[in-house]
Amino acid sequence: MTERADDPEASLTAATEAYGLEALISRAARAGKGPAPVERWNPAFCGDLDMEIRQDGSWFYQGTPIGRMPLVQLFSSVLRKDEDGRTYLVTPVERVGIRVVDAPFIAVEMDVSGTGDGQAITFRTNVGDVVEAGPEHPLRFVDEDATGGLKPYVLVRGRLEALVARPVMYELVEYGEEIEVGGRRMFAVRSNGAVYPIMPAEKLQRLSA
Repeated sequence: MTERADDPEASLTAATEAYGLEALISRAARAGKGPAPVERWNPAFCGDLDMEIRQDGSWFYQGTPIGRMPLVQLFSSVLRKDEDGRTYLVTPVERVGIRVVDAPFIAVEMDVSGTGDGQAITFRTNVGDVVEAGPEHPLRFVDEDATGGLKPYVLVRGRLEALVARPVMYELVEYGEEIEVGGRRMFAVRSNGAVYPIMPAEKLQRLSA
């Protein structure tokens, strides 16, 4: 059967074949296997692919949404962010650049178990990764100057982070408490024995006034 020329997913398949990424597709099946070992691979750079992960976590190819979640999950399993700050799709033999507007993943759900030092915060991403915040998956909070808001991120793997979705962020800060960090009172959250400052306690008091 001949593929329709205006079919974006057929075009995407053709593009991956042109880049030799059929090997990527065959290795990236997620069915219980998890992400590929991209950190151990050192392939040559083969150029950029017109693929973009937007701020809401949606994937686009040549400006067209990639609507098939299995395909998104497949590509997400072979993502790598390098020291140059760029994000790539990586196979053992090829590395192609893609654009990421903010973070490659979105944390869309969280669960909290335990209390105090024994508290653990678990996140689920939009592509199915499940990570427990802690020393191996730290949280960080960034002030959003344009809106005066806050953007939390959790490290998923390598240098790849998930932006915590705004509804989940509101849930997360409900578990915040005032903790002394480095001799200063901070509003922070705990997970797996680690403390993650959100903002100085005095700033929270001003915002709450």
